[in-house]
Amino acid sequence: MQNQKIEDILPLTPLQQGFLFHALYDTQVQDSYVVQMAFELTGSLNTAALRAATQGLLQRHASLRAAFAHRQVKEPVQLIMNAVDLPWQDVDLRDTPDAEREAAYEHLRSEDQQQRFDMSKAPLLRFTLVRLGEHHYRLIFTHHHILLDGWSMPIFLQELFALYRGEQLPRVAAYKDYLRWLSTRDRQAAQAAWKRVF
Repeated sequence: MQNQKIEDILPLTPLQQGFLFHALYDTQVQDSYVVQMAFELTGSLNTAALRAATQGLLQRHASLRAAFAHRQVKEPVQLIMNAVDLPWQDVDLRDTPDAEREAAYEHLRSEDQQQRFDMSKAPLLRFTLVRLGEHHYRLIFTHHHILLDGWSMPIFLQELFALYRGEQLPRVAAYKDYLRWLSTRDRQAAQAAWKRVF
């Protein structure tokens, strides 16, 4: 376990406030904002390079290293950790009989999707690499929606596979710069616009 130190303390975006409320409201049911994707990978796969690429993404993007503090604070904040351990699991199903392999995979995937995140502990994502055959894998990527949305997901995946290929990526914009810009927006005007739509 890495010695986690706080790199920054930042406010939540309005959307993050909503996601955090829903995650904390009823912890006895499945969190609707736990998002899961599975990718079919075939051919020769460098599993060590893939794992290193995912760790590289965590270090590259401060927002992926966020934990959310909500107790003993006036307002919830996100704590950006300077380093986090990559939640990564390798599962080999090659020795599972053919007739049972897909069911074993589905059971694993479903259990992973049901597992809630502790919003106070970073990172709020995890990976499971399942080996189904000699050159057949599925990568299960599970995360909380508070970290990633539909707009940022393609960027996340492009960067993941670019890092896997060993490519150099341009410097990333500072997350706190986005939050600073967001704080200058007229919140009342935005709320009024949404009320007109709905």
